[in-house]
Amino acid sequence: MPYRVLIVDDDPDIRQVVGILLRANGYETLEAADGAAAVEVARAEPELDLMLLDIMMPGMDGIEACRAIRRFSAVPALFLTARTQDADKAAAYAGGGDDLLGKPFSQNELLLKVGSLIRRWCVYKGKTRPDADTVQTLGGVTVDPRTRSVFKNGVNINITDREYEILQYFLGHRGVPVDAKTLYESVWREQHMPSSTNTVMVHILNLRKKLEDDAAQPQIIKTIWGKGYQID
Repeated sequence: MPYRVLIVDDDPDIRQVVGILLRANGYETLEAADGAAAVEVARAEPELDLMLLDIMMPGMDGIEACRAIRRFSAVPALFLTARTQDADKAAAYAGGGDDLLGKPFSQNELLLKVGSLIRRWCVYKGKTRPDADTVQTLGGVTVDPRTRSVFKNGVNINITDREYEILQYFLGHRGVPVDAKTLYESVWREQHMPSSTNTVMVHILNLRKKLEDDAAQPQIIKTIWGKGYQID
């Protein structure tokens, strides 16, 4: 089951952009247009894994909403705000926030913070994603995350750390097409540049040569034309 993120912002464009980004990276999203609605959604959805809260909203602002939600839930809260003075940060943390990201922000930075907060939340709840620490199989390929080992037909495959990270990213987003930009920024943790797509292609080709029976006709790491790469 994908992790569930509540996006709270009175700007529908921001909700849309953030929602598209998170869903493209395997998250399930819910939305609220103001603080009062966020409280109601959080109350009705006890299985939330993270809240993204704008601070400046009409009516009940993000800090007030977070304070209200803290009366019945400890779900982590990441504030997205243009107000990043020390006093604003202090108010956000005092209101129950776990982290703060200033607007405008990069997609990569947002994804890193989202991933970090959810990992901590899962440790706190004793909850793990189904594929986080279990052995997985892909045809004749077996991936053991406990030892970072990959086997093909029972034989250990020598793959680089980067190749393993790419493979694990795909396994964490099974059934979801991943474009080169998202993969690069998530695995390399650097801003995507025009040359980065070629870097991704080279690594994917190398992985296919090691995992596939026929790299020219891949059955594990598939190309989804116009969308990117995908492992089912």
